[in-house]
Amino acid sequence: MSMIKVTLKDGTVREYPKGVTVQQVAEDISPGLARAAIGGEINGEPVDYVTALESDVELSLVKFEDEAGKVFLRHTGSHILAQAVKRLHPEAKLAIGPAIKDGFYYDIDTDHSFTPEDLEIIEAEMKKIIKEDHKVSRFELPRDEAIDFVKKHGEDYKVELIEDLPEDAPISFYQQGEFVDLCAGPHAPSTGRVKAVKLMSVAGAYWRGSEKNKMLQRIYGTAFDKKTDLQDYLDKMEEAKKRDHRKIGKEMDLFSIQEEGPGFPFFHPKGMVIRNELENFWRYEHVKRGYDEIKTPIILNEDLWHQSGHWDHYQENMYFTQIDEGNYAVKPMNCPGSILVFKRKMYSYRDLPLRMGELGLVHRHEMSGVLHGLMRVRCFTQDDAHIFMLPEQIKDEIIGVIDFVDYVYKMFGYKYHVELSTRPEDSMGTQEEWDLATEALREALDARGLAYKINEGDGAFYGPKIDFHLEDCIGRTWQCGTIQLDFQMPQRFDINYVGADGEKHRPIMIHRVIFGSIERFIGILIEHFAGKFPLWLAPVQARILPISERHYDAAKVLKQQLAQAGIRVELDDRNEKIGYKIREAQLQKVPYMMIMGDREVEENKVNLRSRDRGELGAVDVDELMASLIKEIQEKQLPQEA
Repeated sequence: MSMIKVTLKDGTVREYPKGVTVQQVAEDISPGLARAAIGGEINGEPVDYVTALESDVELSLVKFEDEAGKVFLRHTGSHILAQAVKRLHPEAKLAIGPAIKDGFYYDIDTDHSFTPEDLEIIEAEMKKIIKEDHKVSRFELPRDEAIDFVKKHGEDYKVELIEDLPEDAPISFYQQGEFVDLCAGPHAPSTGRVKAVKLMSVAGAYWRGSEKNKMLQRIYGTAFDKKTDLQDYLDKMEEAKKRDHRKIGKEMDLFSIQEEGPGFPFFHPKGMVIRNELENFWRYEHVKRGYDEIKTPIILNEDLWHQSGHWDHYQENMYFTQIDEGNYAVKPMNCPGSILVFKRKMYSYRDLPLRMGELGLVHRHEMSGVLHGLMRVRCFTQDDAHIFMLPEQIKDEIIGVIDFVDYVYKMFGYKYHVELSTRPEDSMGTQEEWDLATEALREALDARGLAYKINEGDGAFYGPKIDFHLEDCIGRTWQCGTIQLDFQMPQRFDINYVGADGEKHRPIMIHRVIFGSIERFIGILIEHFAGKFPLWLAPVQARILPISERHYDAAKVLKQQLAQAGIRVELDDRNEKIGYKIREAQLQKVPYMMIMGDREVEENKVNLRSRDRGELGAVDVDELMASLIKEIQEKQLPQEA
């Protein structure tokens, strides 16, 4: 009997007969592992649990808690959804149904308009299919037979998908009970392994994402291997709804999206306070770290974007216009303008590194269906910086940016994780340049002692990048900061510096953002703090609440004192009960409420109430002002009671 060697994730090597399955290896290791695992990865590629091993391999067994395991289970969840829909609506035609972050969806073509009540009925049918515990099995057909098979079942969208596959591609199907679907897999071993499902919503989606195609109905759902985990997820989603930045932004009058400008946010006075504070913080910290600030035009000649490579690699996301019969583009990125600023003069090696920061407004075309408050917009301000440096300065400059990002995120109380993204298929430059750039980023991360995940093929078209994914208070992650190392733009724009030898040399370039987008970062902050901003960011930092008219004069004097000290303060002198005024201030998430009655006026004190800690009692006005100024200057985070 022919034997093969199987190298497991922990490095141990076991011998098995050729043809042993992933599941059999799991059973040999331990019955508990066999029950928990739902598939495997052979040499890094995900495979079904019943896949046979035909040669020496590296094998990882996949459980639901692994990222790959979530994909296995949720992909099966999408098939269970499709099976339930076909049972209830046999005339429905199926399009695609992938696993996505936190769940799955399936695009369906039917004249029946799905309602929330329909989703409940479909979900009940899905639970029946799960209870039936159908084995999920894979089979392949020759191309012509595969097309005939899906035509016989009236699945026109599947015909189109098969016809678009390469001629030599295997045409695979998965079957569970009476249901068969065109699919590359892999899947969980049976429908019963999906222990908990929930259908979340239904939305419209164009076939293949093109507005020229038919609008389908996309049903979203999620799946878990434990009911308790599903409930935890649903609780988190409910909390996310309460924190929705669009809802809070409207309640606090921070920003709006008008019909006249879909995807183009309007910032209101209170929203501008937050924005200006962030930008002031950004400027102060950049000056400390040796950055010079620049400003470049929003519209530049089309030839520039040919030269930069954006025309070939990013054109579909750009806006264009004509000026004086010439073709121009609205900038989607700030880097070409920054390079022109560098190129205006000849620098010496002694001038480098040169760090140039820009709060640059950019425009990118996004499909209307993906626009989402401040999180996905068509115009936004990037807190860009471009660093021009000598080759020997690369490592130190990258470490400097990493430390800067770390400082900023900790200022807001964020944890974060890091990903290193490598060369994409659609890229510029040689493999040697990409290898040098990627290794430089890797060395900087290792020197800083940061754990990171490799994100293959997700770099920018001009260079590899480090992405920072911050985590908010309810566990969601947001990609904000990025560091991109670029050998390409300096070549394309022929920029140089004079070296110690008196000759011209090519600088290396770093592109980096920390907030990412000011607009999006504000949206993330709104949801992270649920509108309860730290004192230094709060649009209104204090509100004075006089109990009656006879306290108004003293309240006005206090307001003037606070305003002169730089504290953003409002006076609520409406003829309302004090309880009502307190509730209003709480709803507006004002950090401090200063209640003034007879005793407070007489003793030059206020009865202080904190948004986060409740009643704080009588406080001397001078002491209070000193305390508020200290909290603002130190940028302290909110403290719950």
